[in-house]
Amino acid sequence: MRKLVIIFWLGILLSLSHSSLANSEIKSEFELRDECSYDPVGIRECLQKKLKSSELNLKSAEGKVSQSLEKWDEDPEYISAAKAKFKSANEEFIKYREAQCQFALSLGGGAIGNALDVRRFACVAELNNRRAEQLLSSIVALPLR
Repeated sequence: MRKLVIIFWLGILLSLSHSSLANSEIKSEFELRDECSYDPVGIRECLQKKLKSSELNLKSAEGKVSQSLEKWDEDPEYISAAKAKFKSANEEFIKYREAQCQFALSLGGGAIGNALDVRRFACVAELNNRRAEQLLSSIVALPLR
């Protein structure tokens, strides 16, 4: 019995450390801009690459959620409801990302052109990566058929 309790707590600690590690790997908008500020190709091109990477990351996570919902070991009515909520959540995320990044751009004050593009690329990349992580963590314990 004691071994079972130790294994249980060890599992919880490992899952918590994995969860906090995953969250710490997602770079903030500021960290992305800072990381790219030293890129020899240029900050704009570097952030465009990070934005593209984040879009692919998000699409991959959305695909994994869709696949998991298809294989979910649950009654069809709940699967349908989850699919509808997932679609709605994705649509709302796009609206949120747009509003949040417009706010981030407004913090650029009188900056123009390239400076605002840099802010937008970094903002969208960060939010895409955070959303992808959120989606993947939501299906970790989903029982599959």
